[in-house]
Amino acid sequence: MSEKKKIMLVEDHPIFRLGLAELINQEEDLVACGTSTDVDQAIKEMELLEPDLIIADISLKNSDGIDLVRHVKRYNRDIPVLVLSMHDEYLYAQRALHAGARGYIMKQEAMESVVTAIQHVLTGKVYLNENIKEHILSNIADNFKTKDKTPMDRLTDRELQVFKMVGKGFSSKEISIRLFLSIKTIGTYRERIKEKLGLKNASELVRCAVHFEKTGDIESVDAPTASTDG
Repeated sequence: MSEKKKIMLVEDHPIFRLGLAELINQEEDLVACGTSTDVDQAIKEMELLEPDLIIADISLKNSDGIDLVRHVKRYNRDIPVLVLSMHDEYLYAQRALHAGARGYIMKQEAMESVVTAIQHVLTGKVYLNENIKEHILSNIADNFKTKDKTPMDRLTDRELQVFKMVGKGFSSKEISIRLFLSIKTIGTYRERIKEKLGLKNASELVRCAVHFEKTGDIESVDAPTASTDG
């Protein structure tokens, strides 16, 4: 039998991580070789384990899975990354692929499709479900016209990252520490986010961010209030 392909999991939800590992280990040619809960830990584990593929959740406790994708890409590594997300698939799929991910899969479909996705990516192909493919092709056909973009589409990757961290309850100071940026820079990002999303003040920004973190949409801003600095 050929050597099993090693799959590393970067996921901070223990129950989901365990289920994913068990599913992978049931395959004759695959093995879950290790798990990490954030990007820094994943980078260290990657050096030790030398996995054939990484499955990374976008939303991690203290970091962002797309940062891991960028790290792999930046250092010219051949390790493909398959990204998981529970949020709006169109919003994150394009960002993940642009960063260098080789596939994208929604958590809702992960248990049914993850093995297929893994095998697809290991052959050098990109894995996307039909809905995501259709949406991306439609965007290309429309030439990514600004008037066709949703408010969330208008956020840059860094603005989206700050927005998500606000939704998790981090203050501007905490965000600045985690992203190695000045508090002034975080304040600038917050102002840009408010402008792009049509939010009037810091309280609306926080309520909108918390709601998005919980539901994956920005239709309502009636979520509980967290830190409102900045």
